[in-house]
Amino acid sequence: MSANGDYKNAASIYEFTVKDTHGNDVSLEKYKGKVVLVVNIASKCGLTKNNYEKLTDLKEKYGERGLVILNFPCNQFGSQMPEADGEAMVCHLRDSKADIGEVFAKVDVNGDNAAPLYKYLKAKQTGTLGSGIKWNFTKFLVNKEGVPINRYAPTTDPMDIAKDIEKLL
Repeated sequence: MSANGDYKNAASIYEFTVKDTHGNDVSLEKYKGKVVLVVNIASKCGLTKNNYEKLTDLKEKYGERGLVILNFPCNQFGSQMPEADGEAMVCHLRDSKADIGEVFAKVDVNGDNAAPLYKYLKAKQTGTLGSGIKWNFTKFLVNKEGVPINRYAPTTDPMDIAKDIEKLL
């Protein structure tokens, strides 16, 4: 069953299918049993350098123990993710030395055209602006059952999430 059309009744992120940066369908079921951190990334943001660095650190520190970071490029905030999907995105991350995990196709995270996964995450974990995503690098922590259990502001340093990740691993 795919929750892409009906995010409100989804029981977990595993019911969603997303596109990878090369346009291939990826069922999030493949991350069953993993702790997942979902992040909307951007290349030209003031928060980019620190987040790329610390997300890389988190992946190195916890990747073997079952953490997966799912990165969704988003150009909705100040047009700060101009890179195209595919090769341009892969090159950008490589050039930034950002080994941050899985990278998906560019999505909207707010508005009517927001990706169904993001509609689901926002419905489960509302933030300071209600359910809307405030800026680049908003982070959602998802447990091994695929349920979002926490949401972190764009300014939250990824390493400050480490203690919460450890509890779930």
